[in-house]
This record gives sequence, structure tokens and C-alpha cells, in this order.
Amino acid sequence: MTTCAAGIKTWEASNDGASAGEATEINLCLQHPPIAKLDTKVLGSLKKCEKLSLSTNMIDRMVSLTGMSELKILSLGRNNIKKIEKLEDVAGTLQQLWISYNQIASLDGLACLTNLTTLYCSNNAIKSFAELDKLKANEQLRDVLFLGNPFYSEVSTKEEARLEIIRRLPNVKKIDGEFVRPWEVESAQQIPAE
Repeated sequence: MTTCAAGIKTWEASNDGASAGEATEINLCLQHPPIAKLDTKVLGSLKKCEKLSLSTNMIDRMVSLTGMSELKILSLGRNNIKKIEKLEDVAGTLQQLWISYNQIASLDGLACLTNLTTLYCSNNAIKSFAELDKLKANEQLRDVLFLGNPFYSEVSTKEEARLEIIRRLPNVKKIDGEFVRPWEVESAQQIPAE
């Protein structure tokens, strides 16, 4: 296992000694050895970073991102994260959260993200469509990816799942990579609330 600090040193070395603190995009995906723990202080030094990619590591928990005042895209897919948390410091800037292929069972921790437009959360452990109600505060959310979560087994077809997602998140324009069609919006509005 390696650390965030070591990953950033490797990134700087492979980018001709560029300063990570000045970079707008940092890619620490698939580190060898993998990053196991995030470090608030190290990540906080990435003051100009707009896109931080940490996919395909062994990260098990999120940390506060104090100092990352420009962050727009956070990629944490293919890790061991169980809980979405500590995003308050990037609440006003984060637009995209890519967190597929983890062990997330709850959509708590996202309500603070007022500018979130994209949430990729496929292949996690979300068991109920009711979890989607926690995203009502994310009024800018337009693009979601939920395929591969256990709640899809609550319905018999992919189309039923799409309609249920639209019913709960009426502002969404794209689900699982496919644009929402006008007839789906009309059909979703006909579904009685629980």
C-alpha cells in the first residue's frame, strides 16, 4: 500500500517535476502499490485542482477536502468506500462525483452538494429506491448512473427502474447512459407515490 503523498510525488515525477499544487488535473488512478488512505493535508495542498482521479486503489474512506476550493470532478470509483462523507468543503464547487464499484449502501452525505450535476454510483450496495429521495436537495442533478445496485431487483424490468428513478428525481435528464425520453417523464408522473 502507498500513501497520497507518495502518489503525488510519483505524479510530479512523471509530469516533468510539475507542481501538483499548481495543476488543474491530478490522476492517481491505479497506483502500484495502491493508495489505501486519503490524507486531508496532502489533498488540501492541491489548491488549483479541478479534477481529482483516485479510481482503482484500495481507499476505504473519504476525508475532508479542505483547501480544494476549485474541485469540480472527484473520481473515487473502484475502491473500498462504504460511506459518502466529508464533502462539505467542496459543496459549492463539486459538479461530478464518480463513485461506482464501491460498497456504498446509503446516499447520505450528498445533500450539501448544491452544484452536483453528475452522480455515477453504479455497482454499489444501495438496496432501496427510497435512498434516491435523499437526492432531492441536489436540484442541479441531471446525469445519474445506478445500474448494478440491488434496488434494481425491486422491479422486473430496466424500464420500470428508469420510471421509478424519474419519479423520484424529476430533473434528471440521463439515466445509466441513456437520455430520458418525454414519454418516460409522462409515465413516471402517473406512478402513485408510496
